[in-house]
Amino acid sequence: MALLLLLWRAWQLQIVRHEHYSTLSSNNRVMVQPIAPTRGLIVDVTGRILAENIPSYSLELIPERVEDMEGTLQQLQQLVAVGEEDLSRFRRELKRKRRFETVSLRLRLTEEEVARLAVNRHRMAGVEVNSRLTRYYPYRELTSHVIGYVGRINEQELQQIDNSNYAATQHIGKIGVERSHESELHGEVGYRQVEVNARGRILRTLEEQLPRPGNNLQLYIHAELQQVAMAAFGEERGALVAINPQNGAVMALVSAPGFDNNLFVNGISGSDYRRLTDSADKPLFNRALRGQYPPGSTTKPFVGLAGLEHHLIDSDSSLFCPGFYQIGDNERKYRDWKKWGHGHVTLKSAIAESCDVYFYDLSLELGIDRLALFMQRFGFGQLTTIDIGGELAGLMPTREWKWRKRNEAWYSGETLITGIGQGAMLTTPLQLARATAALANRGTLYQPRVVRAMSSPEDGELHVTDSVIESRLNDIAESSWEAIFESMAEVVHGVHGTARTIGTGLNYRMAGKTGTAQVFGIPQGEEYDASELSKRLHDHALFIAFAPVDNPQLVVALIVENGGSGSKVAAPIARQIFDYFLGNRG
Repeated sequence: MALLLLLWRAWQLQIVRHEHYSTLSSNNRVMVQPIAPTRGLIVDVTGRILAENIPSYSLELIPERVEDMEGTLQQLQQLVAVGEEDLSRFRRELKRKRRFETVSLRLRLTEEEVARLAVNRHRMAGVEVNSRLTRYYPYRELTSHVIGYVGRINEQELQQIDNSNYAATQHIGKIGVERSHESELHGEVGYRQVEVNARGRILRTLEEQLPRPGNNLQLYIHAELQQVAMAAFGEERGALVAINPQNGAVMALVSAPGFDNNLFVNGISGSDYRRLTDSADKPLFNRALRGQYPPGSTTKPFVGLAGLEHHLIDSDSSLFCPGFYQIGDNERKYRDWKKWGHGHVTLKSAIAESCDVYFYDLSLELGIDRLALFMQRFGFGQLTTIDIGGELAGLMPTREWKWRKRNEAWYSGETLITGIGQGAMLTTPLQLARATAALANRGTLYQPRVVRAMSSPEDGELHVTDSVIESRLNDIAESSWEAIFESMAEVVHGVHGTARTIGTGLNYRMAGKTGTAQVFGIPQGEEYDASELSKRLHDHALFIAFAPVDNPQLVVALIVENGGSGSKVAAPIARQIFDYFLGNRG
């Protein structure tokens, strides 16, 4: 009888229920594991690595294999340092992921921690130590604002990405090149079908589709030039953008101070984040793209060009500067920076000595409508559409803008101060650099580009991206360009040029323009006295320049926040950039 029962049970299991148990068996022993693609490298124009991937060990758990999660976590905390932030993040991911997917508890384990876990691992089912590639930025603060960083994928990003392609990826580009070129850098996920035993241990690989690595990017950024620029700022705060005027290539983009972007890769600690956000120097703020400043007298070459093109002035016409300007019979005096005035000035001397009165008069003659329209042709008040995103547009004020924003009429006095880059007008250092590049190349407005080329993992061939021309100012007379170039060269090389101190010993000709922008208004009858003000209330110092004058190869625009004087503080920084660049062209 017993034998008959055994035979009946065997028949039921092997014949009647064969398909059911066969399927269950197959589901239990076969797993599909996603394989993360290797993120593409980022290098500078000379091939120096700016962002790479380095191996590091991470502590991970597979929930379905852990019998007692809380008990296991307590055991792990006795073996390695697991902070509250690690635990909070782990619990969030635990809820989001499926039970057979790995969840990271700690990243970047030390070798000692790896050894300690290896000795104790047999006591904790479902605990693994895996080697993964981690993003690393060797230049840290130097390139943080242009390269950006990757960070852990958050809930909002999860709703926007292709989850299947990010099945094995924990990081995504957050800002800078890392974010704007995420699709090229990430690559495509791979899959591995494996056979595992009842304890989850992999017995063999059944099938594998390798991931496709991300593309490598080469930038126009020159790491050494960037280094020279950052060092030139010293302890000052500010921003600098250096552009090749022949194609719009951004060769240096500095926002000082920077920050160590490696801190963000695996989750920045609360103390480090507070240190950065609480700093009065605002190291996380990208001043080059998002800093909106009054451009000060750096606008004068553009206003002078507008005056020439509208035939309101010529190279020989002059004006007497007594040190102030009045509109008609109005008692209000618009002061020149030189209290006792410049005397008789022409366009060349007005630009070289930065005479405010000359440009008050010219701006009034132009009127805000013509002035704004002309400045907009150089991109003032508009996004540059740089290929790394995140920029702000600045402001080129107009009648329509004031009426729309403030419901007020435009006054003539506002035209005067707009003509010397004050009042409501705001620019970013990037805008100022692009406008100066268009000036240097006689009217071609390029889209500023950071990424020079891309190489795919398949062929390794470098595919150089084309420069993008946004507009051409073909209607400006050659004589007008020449007049402005001569005036700007006089700024550096002239006897009375405001930046003449940096002209000493130059073996090339540089065209420049200093700017000093007030950070607060000064009432009539009062004077600006830097010695009585805190450093944070000092004027901003600006400088724009290109060189060599006859064949411009580099344009620089920079601002030193509360630097005081464009000629004393900003211009010497530019001199260091040009000396390095032109002296090392080989």
